[in-house]
Amino acid sequence: MAEKETAVAEAVAPAPGEAKLKLDVEVSPVGPCKKHVRVKIARASLDEVEGSVIDRFAGEAQVPGFRVGHVPLALVKKRFKKELNEQIKQRVLMQSLEQLADEKDLDPINEPKLDLDAIDIPDDGDFEYEFDVEVRPEFDLPKYKGLKIERPVREISEQDIDDHLSRYLEQYGQLTPIEEPARDGDFLTVNIEFAKDGEVVKSLQETSLRVRPTLRFADGEITGFDKLMTGVKAGDVKEATVTVSLEAPTIELRGEKVTAKFEVLDVKRLDTPELNEEFLTRLNVTSEESLRKLIRGNLERQVTYTQRQQTRSQVLGQITESAKWDLPEELVSKQVNNALRREILEMQQAGFTSDEILTRQNELRQKSLTMTRRNLKEHFVLDRIAEEEKLEVTGQEINDEILLMALQSGENPRRVRSRLQKSGVIENLEAQIRERKAVDVILESATFKDVPMELPASRDVYSVEYSICPETEAAEAEVAAEE
Repeated sequence: MAEKETAVAEAVAPAPGEAKLKLDVEVSPVGPCKKHVRVKIARASLDEVEGSVIDRFAGEAQVPGFRVGHVPLALVKKRFKKELNEQIKQRVLMQSLEQLADEKDLDPINEPKLDLDAIDIPDDGDFEYEFDVEVRPEFDLPKYKGLKIERPVREISEQDIDDHLSRYLEQYGQLTPIEEPARDGDFLTVNIEFAKDGEVVKSLQETSLRVRPTLRFADGEITGFDKLMTGVKAGDVKEATVTVSLEAPTIELRGEKVTAKFEVLDVKRLDTPELNEEFLTRLNVTSEESLRKLIRGNLERQVTYTQRQQTRSQVLGQITESAKWDLPEELVSKQVNNALRREILEMQQAGFTSDEILTRQNELRQKSLTMTRRNLKEHFVLDRIAEEEKLEVTGQEINDEILLMALQSGENPRRVRSRLQKSGVIENLEAQIRERKAVDVILESATFKDVPMELPASRDVYSVEYSICPETEAAEAEVAAEE
């Protein structure tokens, strides 16, 4: 595919030194961060492009009875009319869009959407076409030097390490069916029905849930889940009311109360392994002291992540305070999953567990549109600061980030890079590094006041990948693409 696209581009590209097209361009705003562009190309320019394309085509055309390069132009025009028209159209559009980018300060966010099949160049007269394009917002760069920031700090205690070690050992635990009533921390296998006004909107079969104070779905959560489920046994049925997130994909269910009915199929208890020499060997560590040292390093990275996030939040809150401009809803919707992937990427770099990441992911999904609007505004402001400070991202910096992620996940760096490229996250990584550099520039001139930091109590929350609302076709397509 790439070779074909390259060949087409070479065929229609203007030759070096050819005259510019005579353009008449009108640009008008048609909404938040969106402009309508109308382009008129003079007939004289069209004739010049047509002559150039025909000459080039005639020099390469193969027609029985004629040597290559000696086919009469009239025959070339008649025999290859369709191919010529297509090349002329592509050449005119490509050259006019390139001129437009050079001569007009549009600053587009993405490529303009053009229906090539609906565009035809007339045999006589000028040629006009028009399109809408999303552009970067226009705003005055806010003051970003000399900000006052509260910096959260925390010393990792032995109790922090004990708590984390307990959660760490659970990853290697075994679930054992039990006959006794469920208690906090046990696992339940359940069938779930979500109903609105007595009508079932979604069912989940044989789903594993853990008894924790909060059960969090992708689009809602049930508080007091531990109180609801403590004491249940196989065959019991429990019901709870859950409010669907205001930013759930299913618009008609946003903010609605839904009844969740849980049919308990069995109860299991988690048996964690003993921290003995055999288990330490399995983890490839020499002693409990070495394991605790590794955990301390991991917790310190998480503290650094939390410190950076909270500090960044204050910085961005101050520099985007004046960002009152609106963003097009279409752009926000398209960027929802992109923003979520970037947050997950940062948590992976900081060494959080998959359960902790899923808990945060579901929290973000429940306010995804609000989060994305904020993140987009932050991105545009930081991007302007990066331009102002002439900040660039080198290939080595990207390689270093990938290597760090590979070390933390125990994967080969090439495999990590391949996964990032396949999912489209590699571009997020570059933008993330550039924005981080912009934040670092802001922090260099900031004044700080240290305040105590609290580590997140993710142990109180059990998150599942499921949503309450029926999956949309777009969501299903995205999951299929990721798989």
